[in-house]
Amino acid sequence: MTVKKLIEVALPLEAINAASAREKSIRHGHPSTLHLWWARRPLAACRAVLFAQLVDDPSSHPEVFTTEAAVDVERARLFRIIEDLVVWENSANEEVLERARIEIRRSCDGRLPQIYDPFSGGGSITLEAQRLGLPAQGSDLNPVAVMIGKALVELPSLF
Repeated sequence: MTVKKLIEVALPLEAINAASAREKSIRHGHPSTLHLWWARRPLAACRAVLFAQLVDDPSSHPEVFTTEAAVDVERARLFRIIEDLVVWENSANEEVLERARIEIRRSCDGRLPQIYDPFSGGGSITLEAQRLGLPAQGSDLNPVAVMIGKALVELPSLF
């Protein structure tokens, strides 16, 4: 049986979209204040997508979630984690991030997958993967993007 990931079945898009739109108006403590990057991905959407592509959808485990109602309850619980993850004020909230990390580890048999973004641009995906505790790297051909990535992802992690 093929295991489906949460992103393949359902997402709380309204919460993700609202948080992503709100993020554009935040001008203090946001990486976009470092440098105007024309293709910046919203950090809230990056966190949500990374989480949802790594966590199993409950319907993939009929031995655990034996009824449709049980699947719905578990999916709602996972949606609440995503809804908490996308809130800007929770970006560094260790309790919220650890709940997400636990679910990722559970779906990945305890082994965290490497995340590599070959066109990392402003570094949003790499940054959010690191926040979720995932080993992450990014690269880009544009030297400006490389410097932004270093300033956003590599240097802060040293301190």
